[in-house]
Amino acid sequence: MIPTHISIIMDGNGRWAELRSKERVYGHKAGVESVRDCCEYAAKRGVKYLSLFAFSQENWSRPEEEVNALMELMAASIVKEVHLFYDNQIRLKVIGDLSKLDKDLVSKIEKIEDTTKDFSNLTVIIMLSYSGKWDLKQAAERYAIDYSDAISKGETPEPLTEELFASYLSTYGIPDPDLLIRTSGEQRISNYMLWQCAYTEFYFTETLWPDFRKEQFEEAIENFSKRERRYGKIK
Repeated sequence: MIPTHISIIMDGNGRWAELRSKERVYGHKAGVESVRDCCEYAAKRGVKYLSLFAFSQENWSRPEEEVNALMELMAASIVKEVHLFYDNQIRLKVIGDLSKLDKDLVSKIEKIEDTTKDFSNLTVIIMLSYSGKWDLKQAAERYAIDYSDAISKGETPEPLTEELFASYLSTYGIPDPDLLIRTSGEQRISNYMLWQCAYTEFYFTETLWPDFRKEQFEEAIENFSKRERRYGKIK
C-alpha cells in the first residue's frame, strides 16, 4: 500500500556535518542530495504528495550566519534542481510565512510554482518558514475577518465546522499526511502540521537526513503498509 501523502521532517544535517568535523552548512548541502533522491523515488513509487519540513518558524532564532547560509542554499538549490521538477513532471508548492523571506527567493519560488502548476505526477510541498501554531493562528485570523465581514453586511456567518476551519489552513486542498517520517532519532513533531497530523502514522528512524535515500524511504513505506489504520474505530 502506497501512502497518498508522505511528509518528512528532515532532521540531522548539523549532526551529520559535526560527525565529519565540518560546519553545519556542509550538512545542509549534503541534505539536498537526499531531497532529490526522495522526490525522484516518490514520483516513481506513485506517491501523489510529498511534503518536506525545510525551515521552521523557530529556525529563525538560529545563528544569523547559519540562517543566511540556509537561505542562500535554498535559492541556489531551486535554480540548480529545477530540472528535477520538469523531468519528473513534479508540481512545486511552497507553504509558510513567506513574508520573512528575501524577495528574490520568493520570486524564484513563484516562478517555478507557476511553470509546474499543471504537472500531476507528484506534488512536492516545501514547508518554509512554517509552524503548526502559525498555521492555526493565521487560519483563526482569516475566519475572524470573514465572520466580522458577514456581520457587518447583516449576513449570518457560516457556522464553524472542522471542514470549514480546515479550509482556512495553508494546506487546504492537500490531503492530510498518511505517513510522517522523522529522521535522526528524534521522536517528536516539533510544532509541525498540528491539525493535519491528527491521524497520521509516525515513523522514526535513527538515520540522519543526508544518509536517508531511497532504500531508507522504501523501508518506511514498507513499515507503513503493515499497519492497520482505524481512525478511532474498531475493525
